[in-house]
Amino acid sequence: MLFNPTTFQCSTYKRFNATATIERFEELEVWKTARKLINRVYEHTQQEPFAKDFGLRDQIQRASVSVMSNIAEGFESRTQSIFVDHLGRARGSAGKVRAQLYVASDQGYLSDAEFEATYDLADKASRQLFRLIQYLESKPNASRVQEKSVEYQINLDTPE
Repeated sequence: MLFNPTTFQCSTYKRFNATATIERFEELEVWKTARKLINRVYEHTQQEPFAKDFGLRDQIQRASVSVMSNIAEGFESRTQSIFVDHLGRARGSAGKVRAQLYVASDQGYLSDAEFEATYDLADKASRQLFRLIQYLESKPNASRVQEKSVEYQINLDTPE
């Protein structure tokens, strides 16, 4: 993924430089945040009594995995508009995780500190996704995917 040199602002008015060439989804900061979120969610859902609430446990795990998976799937997609669509889905899943954290907290499955730390990660992912979507939508014709010099060989002498 090629991000053209530019600077943009986030909601805290701190300036970020988006000049790096991203070649793999694993390099995206938002994907790294989503991975941390998954690990935190799985850590909590493996502890009793959360582990026994199969419905909520499975739902919050699937939602957290959806954040990271949609980022990766969108990045690997054919077009920027598909990528933006998947980022929107990832953001929706981050919201779902936040909502389910309230349920877990209300049921006594999480301490206040556990709730806050995990909620903050889900919120951070959501804000990062929002900024990335804004950036991509502001550059609709930007080249997003760049293939490094790859040679393709076709053998025309091979009988069919």
